[in-house]
Amino acid sequence: MPETKEIPSRAQAEVKRWERETLEPTVTKNPETKKCFESVSLEEVNRLYTPADTSDQDFAEDISFPGEFPYTRGIHPTGYRGKLWTMRQFAGFSTPEETNARFKYLLEQGQNGLSVAYDLPTLMGYDADSPLSEGEVGKCGVAVSSLADMEVLFNGIPLDQVTVSQTINAPASVLLAMYLVVAEKQGADWKRISGTLQNDILKEYIAQKEWIYPIRPAMKLVIDTFEFCNQHVPRYNPVSVSGYHIREAGATAIQELAFTLRDGLEYVEWGVKAGLDPDRFVPRISFFFNAHNDFFEEIAKYRAARRIWAREMRDRFGSTNERTLKLRFHTQTAGVSLTVQQPLNNIVRVAIQALAGVLGGTQSLHTDAYDEALALPTDRAALIALRTQQIIAEETGVANTVDPLGGSYFLEALTQKMETGARDYFRKIDSMGGMVAAIEKGFPQREIQDSAYQYQKAVERGEQVIVGVNKYEMAEESQIPTLVIDESVRDHQVERLEQTRARRDAGSVTNALEKLKRAAQNNENTMPATIDAVRAYATLGEICSALRDVYGVYEEPAF
Repeated sequence: MPETKEIPSRAQAEVKRWERETLEPTVTKNPETKKCFESVSLEEVNRLYTPADTSDQDFAEDISFPGEFPYTRGIHPTGYRGKLWTMRQFAGFSTPEETNARFKYLLEQGQNGLSVAYDLPTLMGYDADSPLSEGEVGKCGVAVSSLADMEVLFNGIPLDQVTVSQTINAPASVLLAMYLVVAEKQGADWKRISGTLQNDILKEYIAQKEWIYPIRPAMKLVIDTFEFCNQHVPRYNPVSVSGYHIREAGATAIQELAFTLRDGLEYVEWGVKAGLDPDRFVPRISFFFNAHNDFFEEIAKYRAARRIWAREMRDRFGSTNERTLKLRFHTQTAGVSLTVQQPLNNIVRVAIQALAGVLGGTQSLHTDAYDEALALPTDRAALIALRTQQIIAEETGVANTVDPLGGSYFLEALTQKMETGARDYFRKIDSMGGMVAAIEKGFPQREIQDSAYQYQKAVERGEQVIVGVNKYEMAEESQIPTLVIDESVRDHQVERLEQTRARRDAGSVTNALEKLKRAAQNNENTMPATIDAVRAYATLGEICSALRDVYGVYEEPAF
């Protein structure tokens, strides 16, 4: 048997022979359709991949086996043979009553995890009756202004039996407090509560732009949740580091990978500086990635993410704890890829994107509804999205083996390219002093802005095809029924707010808010005081206003 080092030279020789004897006569007679073939990220894709493209990879160090370092092939030895991914459909609209009904409907249809979408006022820390909430209450998610709303939202849903993900960032600690108090009122033991809080404030400054406080005090609030959950809610994930919104803003796959993982490393560094043991809090850090249109690029991204995280936890922080080294992640199909034109085409896009997430080894998955480019999903569209996952799980056979594409020359070369590209960004960000400093300088924001511009120009030139948009257009299209959120939602929510304020003890609310301010001023952990304020039925707006008085507000500079 030839030595391994002989394989690349033999492969290269064979490639040259193939090009000379087989390829050249073919392309001379029938030229390829394009001079350059590119991924969705505008990265060039070679015509052919061979052992020569993976010759610098060592199987044991770079690929290995499922469940073993560096976890390129997955964190579980049996993949989905032991347990399928969690089907966690993102839902939330209108009033807490209507979202509660949607939650129960999805659970009845076989969904096994909940994910809450909050409306814009809630995301920004405003109550439904704030003048700044006008026209937005219940429109892009469910409206939650106080514990009274949260009680209705989870009425009849036992929080010690269902895992719940909450997509909330700037006021995340407040919504976590509401969630825990509802569980407490249900008689649940916090130590049995599991779920995930997005709580990723760094990507807000990078991409989504839904912030309240300046970056550094906002980071302090995140670390407060780490410390509190570590002590009192040990099965709960206090952060889901989100590349999803970074990708939706126009980042390439490599940028999504790099900025997301570097955000994660920043949270670890801040936690360690606060005195937390990484082998206790890091295993509860989860990640959230996008599943875009380029099938192989996405799968390679997920595989590279696991490998990079394992190596960084070992090399930067000296951890040998398997739970610390293993990256766990949720995937959502790419909302930005959905089109208003020919919206039923989105069903196909979502299925392919979801399949990439599964083949990449995701732990949980949300599939977008085909009508989400038009409005919030209807019941019918949400059901088709859920059935898409169930068909992949039950009918395609992809769960029968672990990492079925592992060993593909193309995929392994692409996985390595992803890691190399991400590490190039790590070096630049580290040289700036870390991710917080890089964000303050506007570095990731500018990188994403440039990538988004380049992609849009490629679409306009027709180099990136979007079926139904810049190719295969139709003059007339059938109308799709959409979900309409009535303006009466705000009236309904304001009425409950008024009733809540009338019933509560005003003195207890004032005392609780003053206690919260003192905790923030004294650099104490703010979670206990936040929970006391929630128990007193202080509203989201009141709690966030108290923290604004201490921390101030963030205003993005012009980069």
